[in-house]
Amino acid sequence: MDLKNITMDDLKEKFQSFEKKTLIKFGIGIGATIFFLIIYFAVISPMIDNRKVTLADKNLKLEEIQNFETQIISFRKNIKKLEPIVKKNSRLFHSKAEVEGLYDGLSKFASAYGLVIIKIEKKEPKPVMKSGKAEQDKSKLKQNMISYYKIPVNYEIKGNFLNFIKFKRAVSKSKKMLNFEEEEISLQKDLNNTIIAKGELTIVGLPDEFF
Repeated sequence: MDLKNITMDDLKEKFQSFEKKTLIKFGIGIGATIFFLIIYFAVISPMIDNRKVTLADKNLKLEEIQNFETQIISFRKNIKKLEPIVKKNSRLFHSKAEVEGLYDGLSKFASAYGLVIIKIEKKEPKPVMKSGKAEQDKSKLKQNMISYYKIPVNYEIKGNFLNFIKFKRAVSKSKKMLNFEEEEISLQKDLNNTIIAKGELTIVGLPDEFF
């Protein structure tokens, strides 16, 4: 273009043409930005937020799994420590089912020595409190206060005196804890030296069985 022959109208036309192109480019830029923002906030941002939530949930679950694994290891160690105690107590202490079957157990001992069990009567279990725990009314009693239960049993056994002594010795050697507390023996007037032994024995049970 010859600058010498350029007129004001030419400049005005050129400026308007440049301004129009600039405005179009500017408008396209703004439109593209607005379109991107719409796509971002309508589509991309929710996807990112969902992924953040999913990732946070995944990390939380992984942390919980690690805590569970640590607890499982701790529980296994505690179980190994408690196993000998449980085995020992299971030998010494009677379960509820074993108390219910006490008559059958004693009958087997008695029949082995020619004795007859006339009566076996179980009484109400009595809690033995842990050290430092005072005796409580039954309504206020809590399991963690109790060391173990003593279950009194009244008995009446008939038979030969010597055999009765052997019977008591055999019962006392049982793995289960059983004590003869009190006893009264009366001799019957017959040729077999028959006696009738009346008394009370106690057995012990764990709190979780009798509470």
